[in-house]
Amino acid sequence: MEFHERETYMPEYFGGLAADSHGTADDRPPLVFLHGLTYDRRQWVPVLRELADIDPGRRALAFDLPGHGGSPRRDSYHSEEVVEVVHQAVTAAGLDAPIIVGHSLGGALATVYAATHPARGVVNVDQPLLVGGFRDVLLQAEPRLRGPGWRQVWESMVAGMHADLLPPAARELVRTATTPRPDLLLGYWAELLDTPAEELTRLRTRDLAAIRERGIAYHHVSGNPLPPAYRSWLESALPEVAVNVLPDSGHFPHLAHPAELAEILTG
Repeated sequence: MEFHERETYMPEYFGGLAADSHGTADDRPPLVFLHGLTYDRRQWVPVLRELADIDPGRRALAFDLPGHGGSPRRDSYHSEEVVEVVHQAVTAAGLDAPIIVGHSLGGALATVYAATHPARGVVNVDQPLLVGGFRDVLLQAEPRLRGPGWRQVWESMVAGMHADLLPPAARELVRTATTPRPDLLLGYWAELLDTPAEELTRLRTRDLAAIRERGIAYHHVSGNPLPPAYRSWLESALPEVAVNVLPDSGHFPHLAHPAELAEILTG
């Protein structure tokens, strides 16, 4: 994969989504990268650079999710609708059964994608699939999210992501490759706010069952060891799941350890 820095500023468009496109199709599974909420495709630059060194020519696309970066906004950001938009973009790019790599929100979308569309694998970067506790936080913060206090809520959440653990260049990427807006926060979180926690758990359990039944490889990469109860649930749903901990990275293992994540993607 030949990596050009300029490609992160001059996107191609597939199915209406902005993307950085690398490599050419061959017998290696293509890679599709989905970033986290409010961020954009620039979050994957360090990983793409490492891939260019260890897996030259690998077909890879880093998309801007709807409403982010160079991709247009939507009236609804329900996960199933966003996944359909991503699938249309993947199809428009001529990719068949990619490995879907997602950070944070992107990890949840990658999981839903693999449960409903052809995929060779999922690499979920630091996104728990059981969100009951986070949903409680959102419900408590909802009045502020719908008013002028939305930015304070978001900044408090970002502080808990521990970007301070990252190298300086990575911290700068977290600070600059992001455009928080209330329509994004409320739009992408609407599903969590409106759906009971038990139903959200049922949906994610259903997704993992479909992934297991179809024999799709699943990696969960995190910055800290998974809580025992969550790991037990994950392994009961996906006995073959691979769990990798890349320490001292907070919520951003892909930025703290891009070479290690690239090795996971090519392993």
